[in-house]
Amino acid sequence: MSKRWALFTIFLAIGLSGSIFLNMRLFKEAKHYYFELIKTQLDPVGLSKYPANAAEEADAQNPRLVFFGDSRAASWTPPNMDGYTFLNRGIGGQTSVQTLQRLDAHIRPLEPDVVVIQVGINDLKAIALFPERKGDIIDNCKANIQQIVAESKKLGAVVILSTVFPVGEVPWERRPFWSDEIDAAVQEVNGYLFTLADDQVKVFDTFQVLADSQGLMLPNYSKDELHLNTEGYIALNRELMRMLVASQ
Repeated sequence: MSKRWALFTIFLAIGLSGSIFLNMRLFKEAKHYYFELIKTQLDPVGLSKYPANAAEEADAQNPRLVFFGDSRAASWTPPNMDGYTFLNRGIGGQTSVQTLQRLDAHIRPLEPDVVVIQVGINDLKAIALFPERKGDIIDNCKANIQQIVAESKKLGAVVILSTVFPVGEVPWERRPFWSDEIDAAVQEVNGYLFTLADDQVKVFDTFQVLADSQGLMLPNYSKDELHLNTEGYIALNRELMRMLVASQ
């Protein structure tokens, strides 16, 4: 009897430990999203993230290239390439409409020669929570990106329009808030982005660099399910440098 009780006690302890660990992970996730919500309420567009007029930080002798968009843009380290001044105006967690609404404040004063745009995943991942709004979410994302491109072109900039990066393996704690429809939506939006290409707009097909045969982010380039590690950006920059040389 004592042996059975000992085994029961062990299994109970394991179960309780697992429950505590799960609750801690969920609390950490909930706390993160709560803080993000409060930050967004205080500054919905993120205008306070960067100075209102920061043109002076750019080297006037070099063409100015600005990375613009969400956290994937914010984490985009510039390539080791002479001849350009690289600036970054990415903000983590932003949707396409937030990015569009701060273009005048964060991009126009820099008078960019090249704008690299990476945005859209924060719109599309909302499909898991609002599946009934899937069509509107996709359509609005397309329209907002088209407007970001159009406004960048009005500034006289060459636009390098990056397709929405592939998504990596989704961890178990996020699966209740995920959907296979997100991957399908990324493919649909990316297909639309190619229709925006013209003499002033170059589409950067990041799937050719980052995705495996299943369309998932390559594990050796993945920081987490949504973000690239350093090696991922190095791989992107090899292709970006080729595009910049070709456009000169």
